[in-house]
Amino acid sequence: MAQPLWPQITAALALPQTPFAEAGEGDLPSVFAVGDFACATIGAAGAALAALTGRDAGAVAVDRRRAALWFDMTLRPLGWELPSIWDPIAGVYATRDGFIRLHTNAPHHRAAALAVLGCAGDRDAVAEAVRGWSAEALETAIVAARGCAAALRSAEDWQAHPQGRAVAAEPLVRWHEAPDCAPAPPPGPPERVLTGLRVLDLTRVLAGPVASRFLAGYGADVLRIDPPHWTEPAAEAEVNLGKHCAGLDLRDAQDRARFEHLLDSADVLLHGYRPGALEGLGYGAGARRTRNPGLIDVSLSAYGRSGPWATRRGFDSLVQMSCGIAAEGARIAGQDSPLPLPVQALDHGTGYLLAATVLRGLARRAQGRTTSAELSLARSARCLMSAPGTLTPEVPVTARDTDLAPGIEATGWGPARRILPPLSVAGRAPSWTIASGPVRRHPARWQT
Repeated sequence: MAQPLWPQITAALALPQTPFAEAGEGDLPSVFAVGDFACATIGAAGAALAALTGRDAGAVAVDRRRAALWFDMTLRPLGWELPSIWDPIAGVYATRDGFIRLHTNAPHHRAAALAVLGCAGDRDAVAEAVRGWSAEALETAIVAARGCAAALRSAEDWQAHPQGRAVAAEPLVRWHEAPDCAPAPPPGPPERVLTGLRVLDLTRVLAGPVASRFLAGYGADVLRIDPPHWTEPAAEAEVNLGKHCAGLDLRDAQDRARFEHLLDSADVLLHGYRPGALEGLGYGAGARRTRNPGLIDVSLSAYGRSGPWATRRGFDSLVQMSCGIAAEGARIAGQDSPLPLPVQALDHGTGYLLAATVLRGLARRAQGRTTSAELSLARSARCLMSAPGTLTPEVPVTARDTDLAPGIEATGWGPARRILPPLSVAGRAPSWTIASGPVRRHPARWQT
């Protein structure tokens, strides 16, 4: 069922098109093939892992219903509640000529939006202020104030937009050639091939942490690094599974020295900083490669690495507004307001594609080839939009008691159960030895 998306995903990753085994049934309601996208991207990560041990995607099994569940919140708290993933004023608002989504989860993004609007920080006041603006003018003003917003655009408008054209010209995975390095086989034994793989994770909500969660599930030593004061409680509980989480201030001399030691000794660097941000800290692509010639360097952006929006801040919900997903959903549903995807599918799908890219980089490094690669939420959206879905699935996806893992996860916030993983590779599902917990709770050092 996921096969419509499989050829373009496997081509982007240089994987054979051998189909994976898909079981179960169910779909999420959407005009786009979210269920197919979930299965195909999770299957791609599995196929890339299988390839490291000489197997093809025939060794990969994906449970379709659980794949869709893993594109949402997998954690079920016992006796406590997860905080909301949204700030009270985040969301969609009507402008005088359309709609705009404000993303205000981070305090500085919230402050930027309120400064532009010149109103109190409550939803009614924001709605009143937004109604006086045109959507594109308000988007431009908030972005200029270093905030995050996206006006609603149709798919046709996005295709004609300079950034939409730039994204269309980019591959799903952009690979960069670099000087060859010394051949380095995967560090672990065939049955746990990622054991000892050092992954330095500089990503935050949500795609990058999904990628490193997957890698941790198959044995990688993942070290997440966050700056001072950053928190994302709802997302941390979901994606910090299996990771050590430390904090460093890359403007502090001692912390920079610690970071450089970690960078020099890492196998993989995952980063989602806005283009130019690492360069501004002195850790641009050339500097990273000089320090660590064999580094597998994989990055994520919201709107791609070319075009006028290449440096724009963005999140899944904003990209859905920009690229036509929310407008197309509204058009087909026959409603006046934007209809986004039922889950943050761009984040989750891109996360599994990031993980697959890392694993393909590991295979290339075994041959003495260095790897740098870039992915973007906007380009993943183009992939998703190439296959139609349904707003009224015959079998809607719902979690069942049998979907929950039998054990209790002692998270940093309280006990919980988690949905069973949707994937197995050669009969082996991912497993994690570290429960989810807050950021910056561990020292900044490798465990292997």
